[in-house]
Amino acid sequence: MIDLIKAEEEFKKYVNNYDLKNPHIESKVIHSYKVVEISETIAKSLNLEEEDIQLAKLIALLHDIGRFEQLKIYGTYRDKDSIDHADFGVKILFDDDFIRKFIEDDKYDSVIYKAIKNHNKYSIEEGCNEKELLHCKIIRDADKTDIYRVHFEDITKQENVISDYEKIKKQNVGTEVINAFKEFRLTDSNKLQSDLDWYLKDIAFIFDYNFPKGVEIVKNKGYLDTMLNAIKDEHLSKEISFIKDQENKYFNKVLGK
Repeated sequence: MIDLIKAEEEFKKYVNNYDLKNPHIESKVIHSYKVVEISETIAKSLNLEEEDIQLAKLIALLHDIGRFEQLKIYGTYRDKDSIDHADFGVKILFDDDFIRKFIEDDKYDSVIYKAIKNHNKYSIEEGCNEKELLHCKIIRDADKTDIYRVHFEDITKQENVISDYEKIKKQNVGTEVINAFKEFRLTDSNKLQSDLDWYLKDIAFIFDYNFPKGVEIVKNKGYLDTMLNAIKDEHLSKEISFIKDQENKYFNKVLGK
């Protein structure tokens, strides 16, 4: 039995241990709840049973639970400069049975564990059973969709006048990024060469979606075009045009529009 009301109460108790006035903490709380909403939307689009819809929402609520301690201990959300936040999250939840605060029944533990652990990885680990794989896919799509929202709001709230964008638009797009868009795949983070590459890495998330609903949300919200327009520059005109073309080809392939 999954009691989302109880789980949300426990989640609030947990995050209240941190400085909710800190915008970084606040953003992760908002992100967690947004991913819950998107996970529910995706799960319903798949006509899943209510049990799986509720499980998808619980996983979404907890998927970034490692972020709060990560920021407290390391002062950053950059995994490469600290710790893998998904691995840290399952450690927090499962090493000392903290997961029981959020759900009493342990029959979903393997699904919750694998979905959270795999939500940020380059690819889903092999060996998952059907239910584990389903929920790994749902949380990955939902998480990426809200990451796009965060980028979108960062850009629009600042009316596109952001010094970081002015800086990165003067950089060159690396070969790995161009190849990723050519091949409709994620970028290999180990081969990224600049802040611009890291920014475009997130745009390439679109190629890792598992279900049409998430892709539809991203397209309808205009997230990718907004992100590309934020770095619009004569210096990058050829690359941005190419990326937009590849993006539209992908949308047409997935959505048939």
